[in-house]
Amino acid sequence: MSAFLGRAWRVLGVQDRSDAASHPAAILSDDTFSIFVKLGVGELAREQFNRELSGLRTLTERAGVLTPTGLGIVQVGDEALLVLEAVDVVERTPEHWRQMGRALARLHGVKGERFGFETHAYWGSLFQDNTPLEGWVDFFRERRLVPRLRAAIASGHLPPDVAARVERLGDRLPELCGPPVVPALLHGDAHQNNFLSTPAGPVLLDPAVYYGHPELELAYIDFFAPVPEEFFHGYRELAPVDPGFAERRELWRIPAWLAMVEVDGAQHVDALTNALRAYE
Repeated sequence: MSAFLGRAWRVLGVQDRSDAASHPAAILSDDTFSIFVKLGVGELAREQFNRELSGLRTLTERAGVLTPTGLGIVQVGDEALLVLEAVDVVERTPEHWRQMGRALARLHGVKGERFGFETHAYWGSLFQDNTPLEGWVDFFRERRLVPRLRAAIASGHLPPDVAARVERLGDRLPELCGPPVVPALLHGDAHQNNFLSTPAGPVLLDPAVYYGHPELELAYIDFFAPVPEEFFHGYRELAPVDPGFAERRELWRIPAWLAMVEVDGAQHVDALTNALRAYE
């Protein structure tokens, strides 16, 4: 930090932020300049953080949305620290929710030629294959649904009958995925906790960037907690939402429920089966 600022910098204040992150994390400050640091453990930690920094740059460079300034990665043995400039967070008002919706719509306004991306990413700690494909149905099945199904089966938490139901769903995707769409730039993990409301506007965090179907982001925004309708009002100011989205919302969430089963256990099987029921 001293090298980055061109002056002496030392830690005078610490705020533990591990409760708001998927990694051990903290805000460190010398009372004039603050940074956010999070700890990754294991041989893939540096690789994951490199992909995260690259994703943040992509979002800003291609869509003009705000992301934290990446200051670097510090390797310590088999662990790594990601260092970002801290941002000034404010309590959300209805206008902040609308700002979040508009920011997501700006992302989706950036179009690509194929579904996927030039590099892989990490969805949380999980590997995300972004190898491009021409069609959305094939991409969603081969790059999102099937890998998460295989991992959930391997975890031992997914009952065989539920796995068979997911396999049958994969065969029906051509009739379930709705009208054709142009590949749109996606954050990739756009639940509401990956947006910070600031005086300058929403700041986007923890991306898993690729070009995909915009409805996935709209389905994930309230995956962990409800969001007010103001968010969708803001989104619709810049981008339309297909009337059939409500019917497909749970379809897009099925890979996420499979990931929850894989990582967190069988207590999420009921939510997965509830999502599947609408498409059987």
